[in-house]
Amino acid sequence: GGYSAESLAERMLDAQTSILITADAVWRGPKLIALKEIVDDALKICQSKKLKVKMNLVVQHMKNVTSPQAASNGTANGNPAKKTHFDDQVSWNSSIDVWWHKAISNLSSECPPVWMDTEDPLFMLYTSGSTGKPKGVLHTIGGYMLYVATTFKYTFDYHPGDVYFCTADIGWITGHSYVTYGPMLNNATSVLFEGVPTYPHIDRFWEIIEKYKVTKFYTAPTAIRTLMKFGDEPIKKYDISSLTVLGSVGEPINPEAWLWYYRVVGDSNVSIVDTFWQTETGGHVLTPLPGATPTKPGSATFPFFGVEVALLDEEGREIKGEGEGYLVFRRPWPGIMRTVYGNHERFETTYFKKFQGFYCTGDGAKRDEDGYIWVTGRIDDMLNVSGHLLSTAQVESSLVEHPAVAESAVVARPHSVKGECLYCYVTLAEGNEYTDKLVAELKNKVRSKIGAFATPDFMQLAPGLPKTRSGKIMRRVLRKIAVGDRDFGDISTLADPGIVEVLFQHRPKEGRV
Repeated sequence: GGYSAESLAERMLDAQTSILITADAVWRGPKLIALKEIVDDALKICQSKKLKVKMNLVVQHMKNVTSPQAASNGTANGNPAKKTHFDDQVSWNSSIDVWWHKAISNLSSECPPVWMDTEDPLFMLYTSGSTGKPKGVLHTIGGYMLYVATTFKYTFDYHPGDVYFCTADIGWITGHSYVTYGPMLNNATSVLFEGVPTYPHIDRFWEIIEKYKVTKFYTAPTAIRTLMKFGDEPIKKYDISSLTVLGSVGEPINPEAWLWYYRVVGDSNVSIVDTFWQTETGGHVLTPLPGATPTKPGSATFPFFGVEVALLDEEGREIKGEGEGYLVFRRPWPGIMRTVYGNHERFETTYFKKFQGFYCTGDGAKRDEDGYIWVTGRIDDMLNVSGHLLSTAQVESSLVEHPAVAESAVVARPHSVKGECLYCYVTLAEGNEYTDKLVAELKNKVRSKIGAFATPDFMQLAPGLPKTRSGKIMRRVLRKIAVGDRDFGDISTLADPGIVEVLFQHRPKEGRV
């Protein structure tokens, strides 16, 4: 459901797909995503480019779910659902379309295992496209499964009897590693979730945690900050005292969200595991261990077993002790990707060419006086203001300290004097107004937290931010909006492409704001 037909076709052509598996449709909150229609359009594109797909297996999913219309009289947070019914008569091409339930109706329920080599491919996952042309990240059987099984067990301190709930979409790497493979390899009891955190009401997560007595909960900072907007009351309605470990995944979590997660959701009686990893790493590479690692709000703490971290400057010199630079790894670990499918040269160039002998994450990080690692965000999310190297994550963290701000995103904008200046997007918490007074307070907040050189030149109200289905902010779109450029490129992987035009309409009309 995260891809347009064009994006799906691009990936199919790259992978030379011969068999496809999809479902008839899926509800994402009040929004119906017609998966089969998307696939049909992608197949037409592939056919026009001479790719012969032999079979399209279709799971009949919609028979098993209640429509949002039936669940909430067709409304979501007071807004009418966009499409409130599903037409059972999906388009059908009998030459390639096959219903899954019919294909397996005469098969045995037992399936003997097929012995594979540890380095045989297990799956290939395309990155979301937030950093350029998608690449097929290839993981293999032995190393990947060993790594996700081990990281799941120790990062979440999983024991028999625990109930684990990861809110990630199963189609992205978190869904692969920590909804599917990691839990199953540990024989874990899991809650599977299909939906959004605010539908049909804003306490959906807490309702589920109470109902199933969840002990381990894993979600994204984006979701945490979204739910923070609604305050503490929705949580207080539920008994979520079963929780023992709360995990964060997807991006660096700002200290304010970390503390709210710990104090309000966890009642100051849980372990927080702020995990850093990537599609390419397969599993956690920086993470606290519950009950064993003293934590600091906003820090991913220390490397997982066997992972060797280093910080390098722009020339590739290692930074010892306290300092900030490129986050790299000195040696491989079992879960590391093996190649970019069909383009090993791109694999070597992207991850190993910049610093010989190191895997380059593409992220910046700082090490404090106690040896804790703080991931500051993508290196392309760094900017140079009048000679000061500045992480956008730093500025975002300062902005969300203001009680009126629920979420922020900061990008660089060209500046004739400074080289680059700060362009800040802010999403307000419920009940707050965007005023000149607030803008002045926010600028002063950044100035006081970081320094006068970091004072934002531009501030913009953002009713929402352009995010992929995996929760990543597509910053290249924000950079385009900042300079008034409508050439956005492919935005089909956005969860809500319509937000781009909304943000364009909210651009400051003239001068600096």
